[in-house]
Amino acid sequence: MKKIIILIVIFMALFANKSIAQKFAYVDTEYILDLMPEYRSAQKQLDAMSEDWQKEMEQKMLELEKAEKEFNAEQILMSDEMKKKRAEELKTKQNDLRDFRNKKFGFEGELFKKRQELVKPIQDKVYNAIQKTAKARAYDFIFAKGGEVVMLYTNSKYDMSNEVLAELGIAIDKSSKNQLKPENPAPQK
Repeated sequence: MKKIIILIVIFMALFANKSIAQKFAYVDTEYILDLMPEYRSAQKQLDAMSEDWQKEMEQKMLELEKAEKEFNAEQILMSDEMKKKRAEELKTKQNDLRDFRNKKFGFEGELFKKRQELVKPIQDKVYNAIQKTAKARAYDFIFAKGGEVVMLYTNSKYDMSNEVLAELGIAIDKSSKNQLKPENPAPQK
């Protein structure tokens, strides 16, 4: 039993000494991406495609709504066979609308695929720059501040976003980040 306790204490001492020596930093990926011209261009292209498809979808919705209203108003005067035929036409329009929405905006839809095509190479470029910067500065851990990760407090001395931008070849005024975003914004609900 004493041996187990001694091994645990030794392990904890070794682990504690290692963790003290580790270097860490964070990068603000949203900030980095916002300053990359190719990302802004890709985002504009995606927004334009999305807007066009949204307009097309809204037009299809209006046509469906109009057809449903006409059917409801006229069905009193229709034969059973005619009602059945028009109901099938409405069902087809509803299915077409659903299929269009899924084809354009759904998971694995055209917008998703286009985003992967345009944005993934940019994200890979940022990731490679982060790795290169981290290795050059001997960091053990790099955390991402942007996106889904929530960091409740950050000390700007550990922020290496500008170094990553320099690695990407993007010139940045050192004071501009503070103008774009507050250092420690309040968590959003």
